[in-house]
Amino acid sequence: MYLEFYGLKENPFNVTSDPGFLYLSDTHKEALDHLVYGIKERKGFIEITGEIGAGKTTVCRALLNYLDENTRTSIIFNSSLPESQLLEAILLDFGITPRRRSKGAFLRELNGFLLEQLSEGNNAVLIVDEAQNLRNPTLETVRMLSNLETEKEKLLQIILVGQPQLREKLDSPELLQLRQRISVRFHIKALKREELRKYIEHRLTVAGYSGDIIFNDEAIDLIARYSGGIPRVINVVCDKSLLLGFVRETALIGRSIIQRSIEELRGNYSLAAA
Repeated sequence: MYLEFYGLKENPFNVTSDPGFLYLSDTHKEALDHLVYGIKERKGFIEITGEIGAGKTTVCRALLNYLDENTRTSIIFNSSLPESQLLEAILLDFGITPRRRSKGAFLRELNGFLLEQLSEGNNAVLIVDEAQNLRNPTLETVRMLSNLETEKEKLLQIILVGQPQLREKLDSPELLQLRQRISVRFHIKALKREELRKYIEHRLTVAGYSGDIIFNDEAIDLIARYSGGIPRVINVVCDKSLLLGFVRETALIGRSIIQRSIEELRGNYSLAAA
């Protein structure tokens, strides 16, 4: 509704994981660096965690743009799949149609595919999103995939992406063997206060905005306190605020607009209307 009013080409604060809008804060750049390092050095298991809405999935989608043409990827978003279905989904995402439907057959086909990729000078990467939802038996199956290796290197680089509960789950005694195989770990932190304005301006610029700064200092302070520096929450508040600014026919987003937007998001409509 407000795109034309602000001179925008697209919505700058969608909550979808669009890598085109990724703002490389210190923590997001470091997460990306850890991922690239773990893949190129064939470290096997890589663990990336962060709070809900911290930008984990966006970083992983952006990672695909940093990988060369010799890297094959499989991305699993449904972490609730049982073991056999998970293996089948991995194969299908690698472009392999299984000839037989059994856990053993899936593992043999995956091993053959990985050996073929190695012979062609390629690397293979598996990304499992929302990995904190994986059941322990499924995690054990994922651990078994790390056994697919030569004497010198891992055939498959496995990235487990999840909320902080993933770290807690991997600390359990029954997952000791898996935990010991994770050689690269990183936790994505919330944005710092000084990064928040740059984050907002970055997304506005990507969306086509070329005017003066929309959000004043008071607005930034209030957004920082409410969001805790979590990008998804920042997006929701900013989107609501731009809509309210459009209704009020103002391009300046100040404290009153942010406060009302927050109250509406909290469901306090009586206070928002005050």
